[in-house]
Amino acid sequence: MPDLSCWNDLPVRREKVPEVVVASSAGFCFGVKRAIEIAEKTALSGNEVVVLGDIVHNQDVVRRIQQSGIRKIARLGKGDGKIFLVRAHGCSQELLEKAMARGYKIVDATCPMVKHIHHLARKSEKEGRALVVIGDQNHDEVRGILGQVRKKALVLQSDKPVPWQTLERLGPVAVVVQSTEDLDRVEKLGGKLQQRLKDVKFYNTICQPTRKKQEEIRSLPLRHDVVIIIGSKTSANTRRLYEIARVLNPRTYWVQSAREVKPDWLGQARSIAVTAGASTPDEVTAAVVRRLKTIGSVKKGIKEE
Repeated sequence: MPDLSCWNDLPVRREKVPEVVVASSAGFCFGVKRAIEIAEKTALSGNEVVVLGDIVHNQDVVRRIQQSGIRKIARLGKGDGKIFLVRAHGCSQELLEKAMARGYKIVDATCPMVKHIHHLARKSEKEGRALVVIGDQNHDEVRGILGQVRKKALVLQSDKPVPWQTLERLGPVAVVVQSTEDLDRVEKLGGKLQQRLKDVKFYNTICQPTRKKQEEIRSLPLRHDVVIIIGSKTSANTRRLYEIARVLNPRTYWVQSAREVKPDWLGQARSIAVTAGASTPDEVTAAVVRRLKTIGSVKKGIKEE
């Protein structure tokens, strides 16, 4: 019988688990982190605290805020002894005045970058300029911006034709931008507005965290086989990341939690890029990364330690 002991010294071929790379900009932005800190501090005040809608667009954060004792309401009631918490997206001047008139104490968790857009809107109206907002008309942030001026503002949505005739009849205009819009689309539209309108002030108010996230997501899909975007389906900034990545890499998937990651997505993948929207907690991203690594280990037949 031949001596087979030499086979024990031969190297064992073992396939590599896919590399998982997390974008440096993934997760909470400054404005969201600040809003959560304000909310949790306010919850300890001893007063009843209410918020109209969701403080940010993420179901995990909303659950955390509700567990702290803050109550989500659909409409304002009597506010005596209560605190009205303004969420990160901001709100209209009319709503603030209504809350104060009903006796609420106001605690404002509006993102400072959104507050800056509010300032520009009011300043532009005082200058006699019509307000134009580039963004999603139904988004909470845009509603808050529109509510800073007395005259009706015009919203330009990136997925709809530009109403040039209406714009040209407005006279002097000021343009502001929803803070989480697609930077490339906005810069192109801003250039056209400045070329065609006689008197326009264009303020590109896309915030720095959004710019950083979009900068990364324009390169990651080209360098990795699969892209995972993490965030709530109601999150505008997460949707932008998904839309940008999907064009560059069709193997782009949008999940809200680790449970939604499917093993079939990772077939033959050598590297996986992960990023998360501005309202996505780090623990959710960490859970998705663990899930990806577990799937990759199982697919390659490697037992996790």
